[in-house]
Amino acid sequence: MKLLYFAWIREHVGTSAEEISRPDDVKTVSDLIAWLAGRGDGYATAFADTALVRAAVNQEHVDPLHPVADGDEIAFFPPVTGG
Repeated sequence: MKLLYFAWIREHVGTSAEEISRPDDVKTVSDLIAWLAGRGDGYATAFADTALVRAAVNQEHVDPLHPVADGDEIAFFPPVTGG
């Protein structure tokens, strides 16, 4: 599973991308966020307020209950405004 981090999320976790093996108990984006938050202080800070984190799975915006699979690319970013 490839993870991508953008903006202040990237700053907190300390990298823009990483490859991980999906833990067996991680079934959804929400599960993944909870698991990531337990990986250390930077991750805990980045994912402390899930209302401020958006996700895309395989380049499609998804909600937190969207399922994740081993070969997925998952991007995390703050809310984006347009204009």
